[in-house]
Formats: sequence, C-alpha cells, structure tokens
Amino acid sequence: MIYLKSPQEIKIMQEAGKIVAETHEVLKEAIRPGITTKQLDEMAEAYILKRGALPAFKGYGGFPASICTSINHEVVHGIPGLKVLEDGDIISIDIGVIHQGYYGDSAKTHGVGKIQQRAQQLIDVTRESFYEGIKYARENYRLSDISHAIQTYVESRGFSVVRNYVGHGIGTKMHEEPQIPNYGPPGKGPRLKAGMVLAIEPMINAGTFEVKVLTDGWTVVTLDGEYSAHYEHTVAITVDEPIILTKE
Repeated sequence: MIYLKSPQEIKIMQEAGKIVAETHEVLKEAIRPGITTKQLDEMAEAYILKRGALPAFKGYGGFPASICTSINHEVVHGIPGLKVLEDGDIISIDIGVIHQGYYGDSAKTHGVGKIQQRAQQLIDVTRESFYEGIKYARENYRLSDISHAIQTYVESRGFSVVRNYVGHGIGTKMHEEPQIPNYGPPGKGPRLKAGMVLAIEPMINAGTFEVKVLTDGWTVVTLDGEYSAHYEHTVAITVDEPIILTKE
C-alpha cells in the first residue's frame, strides 16, 4: 500500500531532510586523501545526534554503521572502516536520519582529490539523471515515467543503470511502497498523486550494469570492477512542482 502524507507530515520530513543535507555538507568538507571512511562515519553520527535526530542506517537489518561509504567499484551499502581515501578515488555517501518518527534519505558521490575525466563524467551523469527523472515526479504521470527518463538519459551517455537495486517510498519507515526502478518502459505502475514521498536514487555504472554482493553480506560491487556512482534525494509529490526534501 502506498501511503499519502499530509502537509504536516511532509513538513516534518523536510526537517529530517534538512538534517540529511547538512550532514552531507559536513562530510563534503572533510573528504580528502588520507581520511578514513570510519572517520567520516563518526563525523556523520556526531552531527546527526547533535541535531537531535538518529542515524537511520545504524542497526537497520544489522548494518553496523551510521552511513554507507561506497568507493570506486562499490555501488551501494559499503561499510565504513579503516579504508583510507586516496587521490583519484570516488566515494558515494548514503545518509539517512530519523526525525520525529519520519525518515530522510539522500546519497551523493564525490571525487577525492584529482579524479579522471571519465569518473567525473560518471558522477555528473548520475546526478543529472536524477533531475531528468523528477521532471516526471508530478501528479498524473506514471511511476515508470521517472524510471524511463533516468535510463534514457544515462544510456544515451554511454553508462549503464543498475537493475538489482531500486528507489523506494519513504515515510515512517525507511522502505515503503512503491519500489522505483531506474529503468523500464514509460507509462507503467501507479499514477503519481500529491502526498506520495519517494526516495529516487539512480545507481549508475561505467561498465556493465551487473553487480554482486561481497562476502560481508552488504557491500555491492560492479561485476567488471568499473566505477559506480549514486545520487539520491527524498522527493514529495505535490499538486505543483515536486519538492526535494533533502536539498542542500
């Protein structure tokens, strides 16, 4: 079942989203060669708690950290640890918070130091594909209109869309209906309505779309070892323009 949120609920989710956005900014300033992903995780948790919220990922399904840190060929769900960031790496950071019982969720990919042009293009295309998708995050479009727009944009630029992992509804739970693939034909799925809140999150690979999960049970990597990027915002459907609740 898809739950429609009231204006008051969306306001609370926007407050949650603001905390997520602020945490991203804290980490963006800290990303540099020599820092560990564990240090980034500790910074994020400290800031989220300082803002009176809770890190949504910590303990979720047994996940051991407050954020996900996925480096280079890691797609999503990377576990922070003693890995040291190096010049030329790219890192996707996924952050979720719980604020007054509601969730906010957002992911961004950053370059570390000086990165290759192809890696920067991957990051840029992933971000822009999200904005292509939300052109259709409006009442009376179908859910897959978002999916199709993302896939069309990405593939026209020579990259591939991960199939195994998708976006999702969000509210008083991290994952609610509906699931939101980043690929597929237009005109399918439920019709969008004001009050729907969606976590739209393109996961884009430089090579094949195929992925696998490492033995830690969490970290998803590209099958061919090519780089991957991730971009996500929590978006509210309204009677007018969509509202990006996690916007910086």
